[in-house]
Amino acid sequence: MALARILVDGYSLLHCWEALAPGRPRHSAAAREELVHVLTQYQDVCGTPVTVVFDGSGPKRGADETPTRPEMEILFTRGGQTADQVIERVAVRLQPYGEVLVVTNDHAERDTVVNLGGLAASCESFIRQVESTLGDLQSELKHYNEKERTRFRHR
Repeated sequence: MALARILVDGYSLLHCWEALAPGRPRHSAAAREELVHVLTQYQDVCGTPVTVVFDGSGPKRGADETPTRPEMEILFTRGGQTADQVIERVAVRLQPYGEVLVVTNDHAERDTVVNLGGLAASCESFIRQVESTLGDLQSELKHYNEKERTRFRHR
């Protein structure tokens, strides 16, 4: 079965990804925006839709916020909800459409998702995957650009 969506516990991933938005508080808008930017690039390469769930109500209406789209959703939980609860509910609802990968360092959450029939990855493992994928893309683009430059010069 194909991977239907990647569900990311936003703050769990931000706390592990220290190289992302260095010097910024992990709960800051700048750190969230940088995470969403990198995950958008990853989604563009892998083609699997991504949903990032952050605990909390998020930015006030009218504030600068990253726009959400079906392929790259950014959700903030309502009062009384946790990212874990939202992720579990979405994982169950997406089962008929394919496998769901949940990214979190919460062991209980990963166990719950696996028991519900989904897949789970630690934040560290997912970070390595994202960095490797984006690194491969950069390498391919560099090679392509060099090839095109050479081709252009020989015309």
